[in-house]
Amino acid sequence: MAPEQSTPAMAKIFFYEDRNFGGRSYECSSDCADLNSYFSRCNSIRVESGCWVLYERPNYMGYQYVLNRGEYPDYQRWMGFNDCIRSCRVFPHYSGSYRMRIYERSDFGGQMMEFTDDCESVHDRFRFRDIHSCNVMDGYWTFYEHPNYRGRQYFMRPGEYRKFSDWGASCATIGSFRRVMDF
Repeated sequence: MAPEQSTPAMAKIFFYEDRNFGGRSYECSSDCADLNSYFSRCNSIRVESGCWVLYERPNYMGYQYVLNRGEYPDYQRWMGFNDCIRSCRVFPHYSGSYRMRIYERSDFGGQMMEFTDDCESVHDRFRFRDIHSCNVMDGYWTFYEHPNYRGRQYFMRPGEYRKFSDWGASCATIGSFRRVMDF
């Protein structure tokens, strides 16, 4: 039986120009490649439903932030580096299993380790801190630049990533990763 995967019918996110949900706001319920015309800055967010990937630049480029349902009264709460959000994507609800293989070298070379759960320290579990390639077989994952789910984020959907630039990173250093689950 295939895992359940569907786009949320009522996915909804609210962007606010000021902290603590103040100032001009914009409600969004689908992917948007360019949010520039709706707000000039983003200092707080309320995710009413669905799971979202936010991008610092238009056309789904730049730093990524993965947000689940909840309230984020300032950009530090979603680990933002600044108040700039310029595009967003809602991704399908997923209720299947999670499975991913990480590799020490590009093109799936070197030491490999398979994961089915979160990892708060790649170095502690994998002995290496650099992940040069990855195969996401099941589920959606977020890579974090530092241990304990901190730093830059990289949204990983099912597929093969032969080199770290395939997931948008400028280096292979990954400190932690976790499954993306809609709570």
